[in-house]
Order: sequence, then structure tokens, then C-alpha cells
Amino acid sequence: MATPIALLSVYDKTGLLELAEGLHKAGVKLLGSGGTAKKIRDAGIPISDVSDVTKAPEMLGGRVKTLHPAVHGGILAQSTESDAKDLLEQNIQPISIVVCNLYPFTSTISKPNCTLADAVEEIDIGGVTLLRAAAKNHARVSVLSDPRDYTEFLGAWTTGKLEGNAGQALRSGLALKAFEMTAAYDDAISGYFREQYASADLPGDKLVGPVQRMALRYGANPHQKTAQAFVKDGKLPFKVLSGSPGYINLLDALNSYALVTELQEALNLPAAASFKHVSPAGAAVGLELDDVEKQVYGVDDLKEPLTPLACAYARARGADRMSSFGDFIALSAPCDVATAKIISREVSDGVIAPGYSNEALEILRKKKAGKYCVLQMDSSYKPAAIETRQVYGVYLQQQRNDAKIEASLFTNIVTKNTDLPTSGVTDLIVATLALKYTQSNSVSYAKRGSIIGLGAGQQSRIHCTRLAGTKADLWWLRHHPRVLALPFKKGVKRAEKANAIDLFVGGEVLEGGEKAHWEGLFEEIPVSLSAEERVEHMKKLEDVACSSDAFFPFPDNVHRARKSGVKYLAAPSGSVMDAECIKAADEHGIVFAHTNLRLFHH
Repeated sequence: MATPIALLSVYDKTGLLELAEGLHKAGVKLLGSGGTAKKIRDAGIPISDVSDVTKAPEMLGGRVKTLHPAVHGGILAQSTESDAKDLLEQNIQPISIVVCNLYPFTSTISKPNCTLADAVEEIDIGGVTLLRAAAKNHARVSVLSDPRDYTEFLGAWTTGKLEGNAGQALRSGLALKAFEMTAAYDDAISGYFREQYASADLPGDKLVGPVQRMALRYGANPHQKTAQAFVKDGKLPFKVLSGSPGYINLLDALNSYALVTELQEALNLPAAASFKHVSPAGAAVGLELDDVEKQVYGVDDLKEPLTPLACAYARARGADRMSSFGDFIALSAPCDVATAKIISREVSDGVIAPGYSNEALEILRKKKAGKYCVLQMDSSYKPAAIETRQVYGVYLQQQRNDAKIEASLFTNIVTKNTDLPTSGVTDLIVATLALKYTQSNSVSYAKRGSIIGLGAGQQSRIHCTRLAGTKADLWWLRHHPRVLALPFKKGVKRAEKANAIDLFVGGEVLEGGEKAHWEGLFEEIPVSLSAEERVEHMKKLEDVACSSDAFFPFPDNVHRARKSGVKYLAAPSGSVMDAECIKAADEHGIVFAHTNLRLFHH
């Protein structure tokens, strides 16, 4: 039986001598390159030089030493007759063990005075090739890329545990680690050169062209200084037309754009969304607004005719004006003048759309003295099927949620009442699609193609239902004639009007300076809505759709939904209380569809 050979070529020499000595005592012939061979030889351990095998000297300052058929033929040879014949004809000996780690590229580029030339010099070529070759042939070859594995491997080698299934399992694990090391190494290199060559500054008033990487102001918080957006293939699917996006801006922009794109695909209507902290404050499609709705949504004073897209954003923004304050906006269709004029007078951080008319873009570029964030999305962009994220140093990966929300999802009606009209289907689609992009747990209420109440990120399902229902109630109370007739003083800002209306319909008890400030907004102090007025008005809220991202665990959710005018209900099945929830829906004459599709989003 031939003497096994180990090739050692390492930058990090931690544990090297102990491994070399152990392998030598176990009868392994050692073969080393450059400084690795010198260190082992100086310790009195027999070792041959790679150049003795290749018959070629190390050259180019050590950059070329192991890149030779005599080395890689010995590593890549499989246990087949044809490979054995090739090795014999070329006088190449098989290599059983490869011990290698790489030049310190990451630590080099982290030094304050690192130059491009310094970084280039630390790009390992031969080492990466050794690791990949050995890892590829791990059915026969053991590859050690991490000094922490030396002790375990040496123990297995010397006790004969590298034979059979156990040995293959160990080699497989070592191969995976080597592949991870080379992948991380390449990632660090591509990341560095992405910063050098593929990025762009973000001038506040200039068009930024397509780039692969974009530096951001900071991460989720100002102390998280290092932040960027990038893709590994092609260019970023959006470009900046004005302002400069932040980390949370992009989370909102990309999630909301996905939502409105799916809404338009599902209903063939332009759609808009108002996002805050990675959940929709409102989302809607472009159904025409009647005169009362124009007043409720604060667009009755606009002289510009409202386009379907403008109607969609007016609905999305107006569903929950308190939550939408400082939102990020998504539009499914190119932004027109009517929509831009609504956006221009609202407090928001930015907008993303597949395009902008010239006049609309000029309107938006004037917002925030030219610092308003305007992003143009590539409408042909298709995200990868697999998405990856990192949490606390751990990578998580899953298939992207590509479930289609369409009318067929609501055909499994489990209640006595099966009368689900087209308008109800539209609202269930809007409500359910919003859940797909809302932090879970979540419940959504919709009416007239618009979200009217959304409960997001609650640990309890009933709290989601109550929160969303309360918002829907407040939305409906804003339609009360006395609310529409509130006598605001001339010059009161839109945001202050929204706050005042929210306090009024919420029945807040105000005291001290807060009360004085609130009363100072009106020509005459309005009388609060009485309990009787509220009850009578709420009786008129009907035909609301409600959707849940997971099953209702108890019928209390159904009872609470009905209090906010819910007539159409959708949720997955699977609860031990499904029958009780259906019974509750039957008590109220609700149409309940089991979707069999959970839509958690985190």
C-alpha cells in the first residue's frame, strides 16, 4: 500500500507543528510549500518541498508554487482505473490530505491605510484552488481549512476512523467547511471591489444611474454607520431620481412595491401603498372616489381631476392618516401629476414607482428642498426564488413567498351564507395581499378596494383583530357628517387637522395645554359625538371584508370582526376551534372562506 501524502500550505500556522508531527508519526509523508515547509523543517520534522514534486521553482514572489499538474493531479485523481493509469503515466502520486488556509484579505482591507495594491496582493489564488480541488474530491481526499479541526482529524486518522461511513461523514463536513471558506473569501473580495468599482455617490439633486452597490446614510439606527444596498448579479433594480434612501426606506420601498405590483396584477387596477416600519399603514386600488370619500381622504379641494392612481393613493394614505404620517409610498403605475400633487402636500419620506411623468417628477423633486427620496423601479425586475437574511450572525434561507392571491383562493366557503359578490372578492384580495407584506401576526379589514384597518405584529390573534377593528371603526367615524363639518380655522395644517380629527373620533378626554391647543384649531369648539351617535353611525358600516394571516384560534375574533361591519371573512383552516368559528360566522350571516394558505411575514 502506498504511503499517504499530506500537502500543507497555510498562512495561519496555528497548531501546524502539532498536526505535522502527529501525521509524521502516523506514517504520512509531508509535502509543503514556502514558509509552511520551512517552519515544519526548522522544528525537526521531515518534509519535502512542493518544488521537489513539480520540478519547478516557486516564482513571482511566491505567487506561483502549487499551481501545477503534479499537485492538482494528485488531489483530483479519483479511485478509478483510468485515473490510476494517468497518474502512473505522468509519475504523479495521489495526495490524501490537504491542509490549507488563505491570505488574510479581510484583515488587510480593514487596516486604515490599506491601498488597492495592498488588497490585490492579498488575494489568494493557489490556496483557494487547493481547497476547492480537495473539497471537490472529498470522496477520497480530506481537506483541513480550519486549525480548530486538526485535533479531531488527527485522532480519527490515527485510530482508523476515516474508513467507511464515519470517515466519509467527516470528510464531507470538512469539505463543506472548505467550500464555505472559499465562498466567504470570494464574498469579501467581491464586496471590497464592489465598494471600489460598482458604487455611486448620492448627490441630492442629480440623477444617479444604474449601479450594483449603493452606500446608505446608515442602517436601521444612526449608530449603525455601515450600511449598503447591493446585488451580486447585474444592477440594482431601482435608481435614485432625487434624495438618498436609508436602510429602512429601502425595506419599506421594496416590500411596498411588491405589494402594489401584486395588487395591480390581481385586480387589473392601479394600486398604491403607504408603508411605515415594514408594514402597510394603508393599501388600495384605484376605485373612483365619491364626494364624501374625497372629503374624508382630504382631496376634495384639489382642482386637478383625480386619476385612478391618485384615487388609489388618496385611499391608501387616508385609511389611517396617523400611521401614514412620514410614510414611504409605493405606486404600481407611473406617477402622474394628480398623484404627485397629493404626495407633494403630505408628510412622507419618499416614493417608489415604475416611472414618472416629467411634470410629476419636477413636483416631487421640489419637496423637502430637493431632498425628498424618489426611486424609480425597473418594472421588468424579477427577484430570485431563494431569499437569504442574517440574524445575529446566523444565515437563514427560504423560498420567497410567491403564493398568488386571486379570486380562486376564496372559493372554499364553509358557512351557510355563500353569497360572495365581486366587490367582496376584490376587498378580500386587497386585505389578504396586504397581510402577505405585513409583520405577523396580522389581521386586515378592507372596503371599497382599500385597507381600512390593519393590526400588525401582535402576539395574540384577538389583539390583531381588535386593533384592526378599532382602526376600521375610527375610519368609519371620520365619515360622520359632524366630523366632515368640523369648523377648522383657516390655515390649520393638514397634519394638525388629521391629529385633531383622530382625537375627536377617538373620544379622547383632553386636559390642560393639550385641550387648549386642540380647541384653538377651531372657529368654535365642537361638541363630542355622543355614545348614541357613535352607535347609530357604526350600524351603517356594512359589507367589510376581513382577512387573517393564520387561522382564528377562537370565535371571539369572528364576533369582534362583526362589530366593525364585517360581512366577508377569510382565514386558513387548521384550528381545533374551526367549527366554533364557523358557527359564530353563521350567527352573524357572515360569508367565511377557508383559504388554506398561511401568510406569515417577518
